Amino acid sequence: MEGTQIFVSLVLLCFSGFCAFLYEVLWLRAERLRKKLRQQGIRGPPPSFPYGNFLDMKRIKSAMVGMSPLMEKDGSLTSDYTPVLFPYLELWRKEYGPIFTYATGNVQHIYITDPNLVKEISLHKSWDLGKPSYVIEQLGALLGHGVTMSNGHVWAHQRKLIAPEFFIDKVKGMVGLMVETTLPLLKLWEDQIEGGGGLADIRVDEDLINLSADVISRACFGSTYSDGKEIFSLFKRLQSTMSGATIFIRIPYLRYLPTKSNREAWRLEQEIEKWISESVTKRREQNVASTEKDLLQMILEAANADKLEQKTANRLVLDNCKNIYVAGHETVSSAATWALMLLASHPEWQSRIRTEVTEVFGDGLPNADMLHKMKTLTMVIQETLRLYPPSSFIAREAFKEKHIDELCIPKGVNLWIPIATLHRLPEIWGPDSDEFKPERFAQGISGACKLPQMYMPFGLGPRTCLGQKFAMVELKIILSLIVSKFSFSLSPNYIHSPAFKLVIQPEYGINLLIRGA
Repeated sequence: MEGTQIFVSLVLLCFSGFCAFLYEVLWLRAERLRKKLRQQGIRGPPPSFPYGNFLDMKRIKSAMVGMSPLMEKDGSLTSDYTPVLFPYLELWRKEYGPIFTYATGNVQHIYITDPNLVKEISLHKSWDLGKPSYVIEQLGALLGHGVTMSNGHVWAHQRKLIAPEFFIDKVKGMVGLMVETTLPLLKLWEDQIEGGGGLADIRVDEDLINLSADVISRACFGSTYSDGKEIFSLFKRLQSTMSGATIFIRIPYLRYLPTKSNREAWRLEQEIEKWISESVTKRREQNVASTEKDLLQMILEAANADKLEQKTANRLVLDNCKNIYVAGHETVSSAATWALMLLASHPEWQSRIRTEVTEVFGDGLPNADMLHKMKTLTMVIQETLRLYPPSSFIAREAFKEKHIDELCIPKGVNLWIPIATLHRLPEIWGPDSDEFKPERFAQGISGACKLPQMYMPFGLGPRTCLGQKFAMVELKIILSLIVSKFSFSLSPNYIHSPAFKLVIQPEYGINLLIRGA
């Protein structure tokens, strides 16, 4: 009997200890961070145990079901879509100001739209601000721990190895590949127009996704999209499987539970890594001297030059191939899609680009030396990236207590900087900040807004996207060739509804009425 009582007492003691541990992890740690923020005058919606403000976010979002950015004040296709996609953040910004705090699960955040503070953060080069740990955990299956999802000396080391492969001289060497890859798309649309009697209603976003996938597949592995269909199919299925998760909420260790979606994600992750590993093995077996210098070859050579252990080198190559595949084609296809939508609703800018293409290209195809002369097209791309930046947020975690400007950021707090919101602040961009006006970039980024740090389609500070030059060159080639061959307008079937996925995408696709130019 006494032994039973001791056993029960031990069980109760262990259970009490476990409950105390959970309360510490799920509530007290974040509450201590909130106290430090409140002492600085930073307020926010009151959280509840154990979800923080997640239930509030869900409730506010539910109240917006059925709404579309098309229902904004003037129905404009350039109206700010953030109040529809992230209504809770916009509601709290209006209530608590440009800097406020909120919690998701056991993670504490600061939401920042104060331009001067964002500028100071952009100038901060310390490794003590990095990619949030829980975001890395949630997106690990998709992106691994490559240069976009690593921190500290690991990030710095990978960036040093990979950055030279995206220098402009090497990107210029890929222009011919990009042109060659785009031409079949032009032929496809020409055939559809001919089959439609001179006019075709085409869903362009799907074709642009395939095109950008083809470009990155050739640039990375020297293969065509038809050869790389399997890997892109796997990535697409993995993204779909992970779509139920959200980067705004963290439930500790949820990713490691053997749920149906987690098991499927694990399986797809293994298949993706197997496919890439086999490609890497084949490449290593080839004669390097006779191999085309694609991105895979360059990363392999960088890893070899650094004399990394085989296992470390394999992981570096594998994870960065994941990064290039996903980020490389998602960013470009999203930007090209929105650019065509905006040009379809502003035909005068189509005409201006078409005239510029004729003047610069003549009767030929673009080459690297021609692209920097495309001033009008560059302005259109920059304005598209302002109104529809592929990424919605810049996220950073403080790995040590940091003092930036007058703000003390406690260790463990996550910073969230909303790109689309900052791209539309009237006090920075002027009263026409919601309008499509590429001419605002006539004098470059510094001439377009009061603080150039407020333009951040490729990220902020030292972690700015390595592939931005690659993306800009690819966008110029794709858009210049399309506009030179076709004129287009919005289809009656088009429903304007930007959606938040890995990037900002049209929820129902983008249909255009296309005819020969």
